[in-house]
Amino acid sequence: MNGLRAIALALIVGGVLALAYGGFSYKDEKTAAKIGPLEINVTEEKSVNIPMWLGIAGIVGGVLVLVGAGRR
Repeated sequence: MNGLRAIALALIVGGVLALAYGGFSYKDEKTAAKIGPLEINVTEEKSVNIPMWLGIAGIVGGVLVLVGAGRR
């Protein structure tokens, strides 16, 4: 039963973080050209947006799992 509570709390925390931040960004480094010992690297910053409905669904799902785990 503790496993279900941990999953429920992870869903709730993930949903709250998704609503608070709305997404995240990361850097992607690629080698653009390599000529002998010389390399040209390009760093791109990419962002991933998390929809609001996904954060709400995470919170609601976590609450439902938490309530279901408490009834057993």
